[in-house]
Amino acid sequence: MVARTKAIAKKEVKQLVRDKRMIFVIFFFPVFLLGIFGYAVNFDVRNIQLVVLDRDNSEISRDFINSISSSSYFEIVKYISNDDEVAESLNKKEAQAILIIPTDFSKNLSSRRDAPKLQILIDGVDGNTAAIITNYINAAVFGFNQKYQNEVMSSYGRTVFTPIDFRPIFWFNPDLQTTKYLLPGLIALILIVTAVLTVSLSLVREKERGTIEQINVSSLSTIELLIGKALPYLTISLLNAVLIIIAGYLLFDIEIKGSYALLLLTTLVFLSSATAMGIFISVVSESQQVAFTLATFASLLPSLILSGFIFPIDGMPEVIQILTNITPAKFFIVALRAIMLRGVGLHAFWTQLIYLMIYTSVFLIAATVINKKKEAKT
Repeated sequence: MVARTKAIAKKEVKQLVRDKRMIFVIFFFPVFLLGIFGYAVNFDVRNIQLVVLDRDNSEISRDFINSISSSSYFEIVKYISNDDEVAESLNKKEAQAILIIPTDFSKNLSSRRDAPKLQILIDGVDGNTAAIITNYINAAVFGFNQKYQNEVMSSYGRTVFTPIDFRPIFWFNPDLQTTKYLLPGLIALILIVTAVLTVSLSLVREKERGTIEQINVSSLSTIELLIGKALPYLTISLLNAVLIIIAGYLLFDIEIKGSYALLLLTTLVFLSSATAMGIFISVVSESQQVAFTLATFASLLPSLILSGFIFPIDGMPEVIQILTNITPAKFFIVALRAIMLRGVGLHAFWTQLIYLMIYTSVFLIAATVINKKKEAKT
């Protein structure tokens, strides 16, 4: 059995080596996708375009504006002088937010009788960005309040009493960079798409060329054929995983905090499930066009939408949460984030590997049964 499986794998490697364009696509495409998605898919909101209408035009109002513009989150693009320009700035998308300081801002602040009011107009078309801008503005106002309060109390020789000193500490991702959160999901997406596509096309290629009949009349068993076809692509996918991780370190400074051996084991189990899916698709497809369509639909869309790569699964309806189990990327992303970002051991995600093994077994058994039935008919 080992010799026959090895022979099929050797044959597949020779066919791959002859196809230079395919080799180029297999190794270049994943790294290219990582670079494009890594820079494009980013939820960090910086350089917010801010327009200012300062009706007070006092030293205190200018100090408040400087406290906002000094951060990396806001960029003052324009100062306006009347209400007519407010709507025009938002309509023309010259600004994402408009800060309006009233005429009595410094007076009320100095008198300490009436709390000065500020108005912020935010472009709410993108609800997520609008919420983030609101949080940034609140943080800026809170910081200015503390600074001004400390200055006033110091002038009286007193200190500010803080009942609760709240200081959050962010573990695993201190800078809250979305790239670090999204990169494990991006790795899973790229690996499953490349693995499923390459494997699914391999067996169908034999059908289109008419060489599948020669294989069927040989002494090869179905399982030997499927494993022999899948082994070269499994190895290539592992090499792709290494290249993607190296590219992630060079491009995005992503470091693996956990065990490299555990990462290799987890990736191997995941690629086995992706390969099993590709084998199943190749068995049920009669042409490369059909195989390509099914492989893209089965790997790309579920991994992008239902895996937790971008959209948190916990926030989905219960029915959709159950549906997310159709993609092995869901389980791999959980394990990958645990290894790469948190640096934990197998005890934290061993159930995810069990799910992946079950997934692999189901698809391999289904592919073997269907292939035997097709052979029996011919």
